[in-house]
Amino acid sequence: MYNLGIDLGGTGIKTGVVDDNYNIIGRGVADTKMPRPADEIMDDIAAACFDAIKDAGLTMDDIDNIGIGTPGTVNAKTGVLEFAGNLGMHNYPMGEALEKRLGKKVILENDANAAAFGELFGGAAKGAKSAVCVTLGTGVGSGIILDGNIFCGSNFAGGEIGHTVIVVDGLPCNCGRCGCWEKYASATALIAQTKEAMENNPESKMWEIAGGSLDNVNGKTAFDALRADDESGKAVVEKYVKYVACGVINIINTFQPDIVCIGGGISKERDTLLEPMRQIVERERFSKYSVKQTELVAAELGNDAGIIGAAYLFRNGN
Repeated sequence: MYNLGIDLGGTGIKTGVVDDNYNIIGRGVADTKMPRPADEIMDDIAAACFDAIKDAGLTMDDIDNIGIGTPGTVNAKTGVLEFAGNLGMHNYPMGEALEKRLGKKVILENDANAAAFGELFGGAAKGAKSAVCVTLGTGVGSGIILDGNIFCGSNFAGGEIGHTVIVVDGLPCNCGRCGCWEKYASATALIAQTKEAMENNPESKMWEIAGGSLDNVNGKTAFDALRADDESGKAVVEKYVKYVACGVINIINTFQPDIVCIGGGISKERDTLLEPMRQIVERERFSKYSVKQTELVAAELGNDAGIIGAAYLFRNGN
């Protein structure tokens, strides 16, 4: 069996043909090029799909199932993208539009949910019945898997854990609330925290690591400074770990899943992020005395999670 997965992002389109072993055997890419009409984006998605199929040495007749993970609120039953601000789409019939171009039914799902599904079948959550996959990136994305299926709530907008509040009257979020988890635990938040620490500590090694400019600060800067025994970098990392752990503990206390997996580039900081986070989680979770405990792991599939998960969306609900 060969399935086709599509990962639609605000800047790029990635497609892949996935085999029964969850390996991507053919790929296609395109730029999203926003802003522009939705139908033009659909044309480029279709072209990238045919590129992936050609790269795999197959034809569309060989493809059994097609799925797409997209930002925004998705009605998986109707194939309508109800709202995606970054894509400029509102109540857009994406499933129908792609089916016309590809000649086969296309299953829609939110991109974070699709990535979680990918980790469930071919990555860090493989074999789990319940899992929550969190991506620390521009924001904090999350996908919830319960009893082997994607949980999206009664209106397909559930699972936005990044927009749960961890600091009352905290930093304003673009969702309209203040103190959301993603304002403290995203890679964007970490960069802001690092820059603030550098401005308050002109002698910090973080300046040297960043080449003397705040413009060069990234998600690794504070971690590199920690490894260089810089006290300011250490303080940034320790506070950031607490912010991430706070949300993870909320997830565990709410769902008690088999696995919580952490994705995004920052998740590669296993010894300096995941290990101290595990210590906080073990100390503070409500279930500390239970025989079975939630496992906290790093995501394994990286940027391929969305493609693999989208390719296997046909299994959702089955």
